[in-house]
Amino acid sequence: MIPKKEPKFKLELTEEEITPRAGLAMYHELLERSGIIDGIDKLMPASGSKRGYKPSSYIVPLMLMMLGGGSHIEHIREIKHDTALVKLLNLSIPSLSTFGDWLRRLGRKGFKSFSSLMDKIALSALKLDKNEEYTLLIDPTIIEAGKYDAYMTYNGMKGYRPVIATFLELPIVIYSEFRNGNHMGGMAGILKKIFNMMPEGKRIKTVFLDSEFYTNEIINFLTERNVSFAISADKTRSLLDTIKSISELSVFKDNSGIITDRLIGESVYCLNDTEPFRIVSLKWLKKDPPLFGEKYNYHAIATNLECPLNEVIYNYNKRVNIENHIKELKNGFSLEQMPSGDFYADAFVFRHRGFDL
Repeated sequence: MIPKKEPKFKLELTEEEITPRAGLAMYHELLERSGIIDGIDKLMPASGSKRGYKPSSYIVPLMLMMLGGGSHIEHIREIKHDTALVKLLNLSIPSLSTFGDWLRRLGRKGFKSFSSLMDKIALSALKLDKNEEYTLLIDPTIIEAGKYDAYMTYNGMKGYRPVIATFLELPIVIYSEFRNGNHMGGMAGILKKIFNMMPEGKRIKTVFLDSEFYTNEIINFLTERNVSFAISADKTRSLLDTIKSISELSVFKDNSGIITDRLIGESVYCLNDTEPFRIVSLKWLKKDPPLFGEKYNYHAIATNLECPLNEVIYNYNKRVNIENHIKELKNGFSLEQMPSGDFYADAFVFRHRGFDL
């Protein structure tokens, strides 16, 4: 039998208001002490009415709602009805319909102001970080959306195609650009913006990029700045001829030393107006090779990394780290769902969730 003992605590009824979301108070305190709430009110367009809500009255509840597990604007109701939390944080929360109207009113000017704030916050985080050299990862992702202003993506899905940039050494979204689903190219501009953001004493040492960045403009830009790069190469006919001409091939081992079914080799290649660079290629037999035609699959990486062949692949594979950020945005902050049919409203929510990360 279990011996009977008096409990070391007492249960009593109380009329005091209690919140199950006390942890959100810590996040609000961070926003307040870091000056972010004041920054929101200074940089974001104010209401046309003197009695209107401040911009922070919209943005802060959105942040708290998402951190508390919400995924739709309707879930702000959970914060609004939590009277203990509202009193503790001295929140002033508009009605849900007012939230929707405010998002649609933001437009290009409001989104530009918020993007400026986001860039300043990212820059502050970068200055506080102890690292001086960084590995840049950039990747576009697709958000399916049946909104009337969404366009068809390359894979036949209607939606948006934002670009996200992070550092391997610093787990924040350093830069993002919200784009329509049919928006391709312009990657050199994004890359230059990120390099221009770097504060004094900090530099981007290495970049790992997908094939959308495989252009002579980007390779020249990185070469001129003495930046190491590994970029997935477009397998043009000229590049395939170069890869197939590689005579010295060896068995590729993964980073655990296990032998794979792939062969690895290298050659020298260049695009128009670029300095020659290494092409590291993987070759493997197709699962069901045709009787006639190409029997092998190929994967090629354009790089100036000075390391053994296998290590080029290992290093480039670190690019998968950005998928963790994208997964966190989509699953952790419900990025897979856009709340509005307005492009700039959805762009605002996208950058807003990047701030939460």
